[in-house]
Amino acid sequence: MATKSILKNVDIKDKKLGKSLVIALENAADKHAKDVPLSRTYEDVRGEKLRSILNK
Repeated sequence: MATKSILKNVDIKDKKLGKSLVIALENAADKHAKDVPLSRTYEDVRGEKLRSILNK
């Protein structure tokens, strides 16, 4: 998830919308992401190797 979307301010000007937001957050608290099986091999790329890939 992008950090910019986490850091945004939310201004609630309507009581009904505020209540809807609280209900949605409470419902989302109990839900978890599903595990996704990886069908292809992968490799973590960090540091100099990442720089060399991006400079091509």
